[in-house]
Amino acid sequence: MREPTFWILTALVDQPRHGYGVMQQVTKLSGGETQLLPATLYAALDRLAAEGLVEIDREEAVGGRLRRYYRLTDGGGAALTAETQRLSRNVQTANRLLNALRPPAGPATATFG
Repeated sequence: MREPTFWILTALVDQPRHGYGVMQQVTKLSGGETQLLPATLYAALDRLAAEGLVEIDREEAVGGRLRRYYRLTDGGGAALTAETQRLSRNVQTANRLLNALRPPAGPATATFG
């Protein structure tokens, strides 16, 4: 799963959101590291809807424009769960290897003067 997809699905876990709301939530959740452009977001939402990972929750007219809200499907939740488990395994593997490189901690020494 690509990172933007991960963040879009994550942004929809707690409630349905319209496109701009998804963009804001992705920026917030990622600590500003992932910022989606509208064209990227809407193409991803269309793809995720076609894959059955998100669906339209509702549509409402705001200022003469249609605002579409998306929600995570059960399949989207399952895909996100599988991805978080995969990422967790990757982190555990990397940490195990990094910890193996570190020299064992010896007795602490202190000097008093």
